[in-house]
Amino acid sequence: MTAPSTPASTTPHPAQAILWTDPQRAEAFRGWLAGIADTRQLRPDTVRLASADASFRRYFRLDTTDGCTRIVMDAPPDKENSAPFVQVAQLMAEAGVTAPQVLEWDRDHGFLLLDDLGRQTMLDVIDPARPDANRPLYDLAIDALIRWQLASKPGVLPPYDRALLERELALFPEWYIGKHRGVAVEGQLKERLDRAFALIVENNLASPSVYVHRDFMPRNLMVGDDAGQPLGVLDFQDAVYGPITYDIASLMRDAFLSWDEEFVLDITIRYWTAARKAGLPVDEDFGAFYRAVEWMGLQRHLKVAGIFARLTLRDGKPRYLADTPRFIAYIRATASRYVELKPLLRVIDEVEGTTAVTGFAYGRV
Repeated sequence: MTAPSTPASTTPHPAQAILWTDPQRAEAFRGWLAGIADTRQLRPDTVRLASADASFRRYFRLDTTDGCTRIVMDAPPDKENSAPFVQVAQLMAEAGVTAPQVLEWDRDHGFLLLDDLGRQTMLDVIDPARPDANRPLYDLAIDALIRWQLASKPGVLPPYDRALLERELALFPEWYIGKHRGVAVEGQLKERLDRAFALIVENNLASPSVYVHRDFMPRNLMVGDDAGQPLGVLDFQDAVYGPITYDIASLMRDAFLSWDEEFVLDITIRYWTAARKAGLPVDEDFGAFYRAVEWMGLQRHLKVAGIFARLTLRDGKPRYLADTPRFIAYIRATASRYVELKPLLRVIDEVEGTTAVTGFAYGRV
């Protein structure tokens, strides 16, 4: 199930200059676009930049001759493998989830033509000052997530196994503590991290496995023009088969938005109730399920803090590091709840120069 392309204005948009560092790639793009223009009713003279993300992918938007728009993904094959995107887009369509349809794919050059799910993300329309007003949006997100999880089959997507969980956690000491904070990861600090990471991995692996989007958050959910229209789902190319707790943790402990815990609990209960009704393998006890969600979210927060430091220090994208304090707050709030995680809390306080958390709420950062 895919959304119709977003109607363009009656006046075609003028093309914008697209910066290419490789002239041969620029020429390949122009040739590919010209070759499919007639079949797909494209207006190559209207190509403009739509967005870029934390990877090496870029997205362009262009008009069609019938008054709609299309999206082009620019994913250099030496840096980005587009095959998972194509595979997961098909899986989402089969699951009844609104996702971009792949209309054309130049595998050799990494150019994809997609339908356009619009310009407004869920993050764009959320009102952070009025949590209750956002419940309908989160209900739509839960509906999309449950559809996706119900379609799960083992052996289709890569497993979110011990090796992957450990590789992701290793990003935090390497990039955030070592390279960003300049603190040597050795001695007692390393021992505390190792013990905490082992506990986190064991807790995460104890959850039943389903399809995991892996970045299921408002920034990657597109809002339709009509109220109640299913949300479109983007940025799913890293999907795996792993803990059922991951995507709801990602949704409610967002990289770019923080909620008070009352609202986090409310929406998580809504998801848990709907998941149980749908027959998904969530724990029958909400308290046990919520604990598992917290421990899963903790793994994600540690990973993302490491990734954001790497994006700044290695890839020259410093804007992501500005959101790192939000993740440190998430980490400290969760670590303060569980006695087994006190060693991790001590590490964070030592690295950040902070004091122990006394409250349990996810305060705004």
